[in-house]
Amino acid sequence: MANELARWQFATTSIYHFLFVPVTIGLAFLVAILQTAWYRNGRPEYRSLCRFFGVLLLINVAVGVVSGLVQEFEFGMNWSAYARYVGDVFGGPLAMEGLAAFFLESTFLGAWLFGWDRLPKAVHLATIWCVAAGTILSAAFIMAANSWMQHPVGYAMHNGKPELNNIGAVFTNPTFLWGYVHVILAAFITGALVMLAVSAWQILRGKSQEAFTLTAKLSIFVLVPATVLTMFVGSELGVIEAKYQPMKIAAAEAQWETCKPCGFSLIQVGGGAEDKTPSQIIEIPHLLSLLATNSWNGEVKGLNQLQAEYEKKYGPGNYVPDVFIQYWSMRIMAYLAGLVLLLALWAGWLLHRGTFATSKRFLRLSIYAVVTPFLMNTAGWMLTENGRQPWIVQGLMKTINANSPNVTSAEVWISLVAFVLIYAALAAADVYLMLRYARKGLPAQGEEEGGGADKTAIPGFAY
Repeated sequence: MANELARWQFATTSIYHFLFVPVTIGLAFLVAILQTAWYRNGRPEYRSLCRFFGVLLLINVAVGVVSGLVQEFEFGMNWSAYARYVGDVFGGPLAMEGLAAFFLESTFLGAWLFGWDRLPKAVHLATIWCVAAGTILSAAFIMAANSWMQHPVGYAMHNGKPELNNIGAVFTNPTFLWGYVHVILAAFITGALVMLAVSAWQILRGKSQEAFTLTAKLSIFVLVPATVLTMFVGSELGVIEAKYQPMKIAAAEAQWETCKPCGFSLIQVGGGAEDKTPSQIIEIPHLLSLLATNSWNGEVKGLNQLQAEYEKKYGPGNYVPDVFIQYWSMRIMAYLAGLVLLLALWAGWLLHRGTFATSKRFLRLSIYAVVTPFLMNTAGWMLTENGRQPWIVQGLMKTINANSPNVTSAEVWISLVAFVLIYAALAAADVYLMLRYARKGLPAQGEEEGGGADKTAIPGFAY
């Protein structure tokens, strides 16, 4: 019971934390572009837009990103057996993230916040690019640690425990390389859709239309290539996972028997552990073979065959993850990505025709589309993490053996309820603040100009 509750607690904190991470990475990159534009052409609207979206970036960092620190404490509190077993490997990337990336990000974020009209323009511009680099670097270290759990490399067994002996292998792990690029592109999509939604709302509102048309165009210029590349990288990541975690891919299709070639079902009823034969299915022939093997007639092993292989290799047990979660997480992520791509292409067509700012239907839809990246990101992580079960480290340690032996169910219940309540309050505060400042619009011309020690660096953030 304590193990299941600990899993629920870590899932809660992880999903909550990852609602904010892509926004931070995406917005930091876009704000850096806006400040670069202001640095190069000196147009005051770029400065105002940079400071406007800087507010949203700061709110997101203050309320959400720091929640990730709780996860590191959970390794010691709820997962001490795991921490003792893999600490010599897993601790390295986490330490690098804290000592290098997080300090880089937080230090230069402070310099950027307080440096308006104090630092030279070139130096101040460098601080926001350092913030953007810090967020991307932070994701690299975290993804390296997570990818090691998916496909452990660069270690040797010593006294019954894995010890790191090749850090280069950890950062060239194919699961890491493709997964990391996929996460960064997803973050750019998230930031672009947030910026597009805010810009569309302001354009419909009728204030600062010309200025917010600039940010809407910027978000679209990022959104179109990022969406296309994400779908390609996600496809290649599926091939990597089919090689190293074939059970994950088979479960994502509810494929119980080995097939060659294999079709991809758009929707089906049944196919889970209790009903291994789908009663309804709409199938695209050969598509699963392409996604899993990059081959038109590629073979995909079924769950039954993989279960038999794993029992022979690892001993008795159930090695099939929750098929329902795998199947629908895959489709939520893929179908929403398709809708985002259609939205991005529509936006590109409107820009080409010069009717972007006057298409009220598109602008309204862009506002509602802001929820799609959060659903996609959550579904993606559920697909990744649930697909590894029952392993906490693929092939080395099962989740059932990883929790803290002396932590009781009651203790986990108390902390789980506390985290849910605290995070719900923080989420409400974040949504309130984000909506409040997103609706304020740009300050009147000259309101924030001039600088000086008595001026606030960011509108709404006095010091």
